[in-house]
Amino acid sequence: MTIGPVTEEHWPSIRKIYEDGILTGHATFQISAPDWKEWDLSHLKKPRLVAKEQEQIIGWAALTPVSGRCVYAGVAEVSIYIAQHARGKGVGKYLLQALIDESEKSNLWTLQAGIFRENLASLAIHQHCGFRIVGFREKIGKMNNQWRDTLLLERRSDKIGME
Repeated sequence: MTIGPVTEEHWPSIRKIYEDGILTGHATFQISAPDWKEWDLSHLKKPRLVAKEQEQIIGWAALTPVSGRCVYAGVAEVSIYIAQHARGKGVGKYLLQALIDESEKSNLWTLQAGIFRENLASLAIHQHCGFRIVGFREKIGKMNNQWRDTLLLERRSDKIGME
């Protein structure tokens, strides 16, 4: 498996993996994948990563800023999606760790994730990579006419000074 930066040419594969995640009902509140332009504008330019196995994209990870305020410039929210056939094989851990490493090179000091409590695999991957649960958001959003709860996780960098 190799990890590399996302390019626009990767979008069809990224979108398919994203759509498969949406179909699980436990990955996101999104009901459909956006087009490339919308996705591109909503995510930080760096880091954006794809995992490949024999040149086939099997996962992607990217970051979204949590706020436009300068005091939150080092805080971002994680998105990570793994192709259906590649789940349970360690791809998520490898990809998330690479995202963490690259985020620190970009001076991001806190990564956060909002995860449906039913998404046990995502919770395990994040906790394995040093995220901790910092909160529970009850009925934070409605999906298919049903209120959903999320757990709020965060990871603080130990490489970027928190003085």
